[in-house]
Amino acid sequence: MLDADFFRRWMAVTASSVQREADRLTALDSPIGDADHGSNLQRGFTAVAAALEKEAPAAPGAVLVLAGRQLISTVGGASGPLYGTLLRRTGKALGDAAEVSEEQLARALREGVDAVMQLGGAAPGDKTMIDALTPALEALGDGFEAARAAAERGAEATTPLQARKGRASYLGERSIGHQDPGATSAALLIAALAEAGGK
Repeated sequence: MLDADFFRRWMAVTASSVQREADRLTALDSPIGDADHGSNLQRGFTAVAAALEKEAPAAPGAVLVLAGRQLISTVGGASGPLYGTLLRRTGKALGDAAEVSEEQLARALREGVDAVMQLGGAAPGDKTMIDALTPALEALGDGFEAARAAAERGAEATTPLQARKGRASYLGERSIGHQDPGATSAALLIAALAEAGGK
């Protein structure tokens, strides 16, 4: 079973990963976006880590709701509302339980991803974070490591796609040949889940 400590660890590992990979995310964002994806997410997850150190929610759902709220209030651009919605909706789906199973987390994450798809209007194949999150969800039944591998493959598979949503879609065919930064950061979130689960 997964308790609030596990979820705090997941957010802390995500914050460290985003810090480490911020320059790469921004480099991916430069040719097809506003060149701010890395710095925006870094600011957001730094705020999440600080909030969770100050306030220690006792339930897994409450950890994610707090993290989502922080992202929405501190991150500019599209990534704040999208990641914030993902975590908040997942947290709300988990409810007030003190511990949740991996199956419950998978179901709650599905609700979170559905909310992101609704908010952004994106579907698999549109060259967005959904292209990493959807395969991760499908692989979650086989464990966190399987989800991590699926998310990374999904992010890499965005390279030959033409963007149909977000800032990159304005570039049309020029978006082809670039790995999507949102899918790449979503893969970091799932990799952090696997890392938190391995501790």
